Amino acid sequence: MAALFKSVFSNIDLDFTEFMANIGKRLVKKPKIYLRDSGVFHCLQSINTLDALQTHPKLGASWEGFALETVAQALNKRADELFFWRTHTGNEIDLFWQAHGKNWAVEFKYADAPRLSKAMKIAAEDLKLSHLWVVNPGQEAYALSQDVTVLPLRQIVAEWPY
Repeated sequence: MAALFKSVFSNIDLDFTEFMANIGKRLVKKPKIYLRDSGVFHCLQSINTLDALQTHPKLGASWEGFALETVAQALNKRADELFFWRTHTGNEIDLFWQAHGKNWAVEFKYADAPRLSKAMKIAAEDLKLSHLWVVNPGQEAYALSQDVTVLPLRQIVAEWPY
């Protein structure tokens, strides 16, 4: 098992020095790790059928990893341009990037009707976000506030116009 993890994570470069200069003391230096291949995750969790996945306590984590990979591909960004943000108090954003001179973020929620949380408000303020999307497996897009939108994963297109 240890050899598998070494081979999967051997080429990951975790240098956040440029990003940390903008955020200061509040950035947790240990990043959240997603397995890019959900098949590896499912194998490690002994999930081998759709029924087993739908009843597994890590269903949300599995879906979040899949959704993150889908969004990352649509953004057409390099891995070193995408970040996870978390404060010491536990507020977090699953995906953060900078483009066009602005800050953008995505939070992934495996929920039918996600709501605007305190953590989202804090992140939007601290990171000076131009927009925050809450990606979910739902059917409808809707605004939670002027700068926060719930967006179904199926509406993420190959060239995402953020």
